[in-house]
Amino acid sequence: MAKLKLGPIADDKPVKVTVELPASLHRDLTAYAKALGREQSQTIPDPIKLIVPMLEHFIATDRGFAKARHASSAGLPTRPT
Repeated sequence: MAKLKLGPIADDKPVKVTVELPASLHRDLTAYAKALGREQSQTIPDPIKLIVPMLEHFIATDRGFAKARHASSAGLPTRPT
C-alpha cells in the first residue's frame, strides 16, 4: 500500500466548527481514516478529525500560498504562533 500523506492524529482540545460536507466527501474521509488506521495501527473513531491535519498539510505545501503570504508580510513584524 502507498504511504499516506497524513501522520498520527494529535489528540488536541477541539474547537467547535459546523460544516456541511457532501456525502461523497464524508465517504472518502471514512475510507481514508480506515486506511490511515491500518497503516499506523491506530483507531480513528471520527473521520472528521482528519479535516484539520489535511487542511494544515494542504496549506503547508501550497507554494502559491506560501509566496503570497511571504509577499504580503514582507517588511511586517512576525506574529507569534
